[in-house]
Amino acid sequence: MLEHPTLEDIHEARARLKPHIRHTPLLRAEKMESALGCHVYLKPEMLQITGAFKIRGALNKSLSLPRNEIAKGIIATSSGNHAQGLAYAARMLGVKAILVVPVTTPKIKIENTKALGAEVVLFDGDTAARWKKVYEIAEENHYAVVHAFEDPLVMAGQGTIGCEILEDLDDVDTVIIPMGGGGLISGIATAIKETRPSVRVVGAEPALTPKYSHSRINQERTSLPLKNTIADGLRISVPGQNPYPIIEKYVDEIVLVDDEHIIAGMRALAKDAKLIAEPAASIGIGALLAGGVKVRPDEKVCVVLTGGNWDLCDLAEIYRRAE
Repeated sequence: MLEHPTLEDIHEARARLKPHIRHTPLLRAEKMESALGCHVYLKPEMLQITGAFKIRGALNKSLSLPRNEIAKGIIATSSGNHAQGLAYAARMLGVKAILVVPVTTPKIKIENTKALGAEVVLFDGDTAARWKKVYEIAEENHYAVVHAFEDPLVMAGQGTIGCEILEDLDDVDTVIIPMGGGGLISGIATAIKETRPSVRVVGAEPALTPKYSHSRINQERTSLPLKNTIADGLRISVPGQNPYPIIEKYVDEIVLVDDEHIIAGMRALAKDAKLIAEPAASIGIGALLAGGVKVRPDEKVCVVLTGGNWDLCDLAEIYRRAE
């Protein structure tokens, strides 16, 4: 059975999370507007407690579970940011966290997860193989599984970003959101479309992993070969089962962004907005720079910046190449 978060679920998540997370600011990026062709507002989730939005969904789910279900521990797989969010939630609740992460995960994400007290298991395999490993470990040890994007309570937690955007910019015209597994955009799109249907919701995904774009063309969930993209947080080969129908219902457009423009987005955010954004977070700016999202000069466009957890030496190399 497919499970979808409702607007009520998202409002409940917001009340549940309010004492524990930051309501991140909405920043007008006037210096970027001439290059991007619209009024630009940034939702900088790199300023969130764990440096990324994932804490919202991980914490909302963890706080919703009965204590006896999480007594042994909580487990998930993640490319890094969900791992940190779940590790933070586990530490707050005083339970064990186990994270199965790809061997390609940036070191800073692994180190941050361990620093929060979690056990990290490095695993060489695609998303499906990692989840199989998670469920094997969970069954053997009686851990509670917190899925990064399939769980409706996780989606509801991510959807609180949409509530904050509408509260801080009630006349927003367009919101651009990165697309990985789909938990973030399905939650935000639900919050926005069920509150203000006229707002345009645009999903941005890497051109090298166009699973949602191809699925929309094929009118069914479509699995693609996994290719490397600099946007490691969005590197997934198949759309999420639960997010997919929500995205088909509420996301107006899906645009593909190549790695070159993602990198250009990172540089623009550092230079003009003074924000350190990881590649996955920069894809919306990259989409605007590439002209993939058609905008008007007077249009108010909010770009969701999902996080800033990336190895500093790799960031430095990207910034240095711009010179």
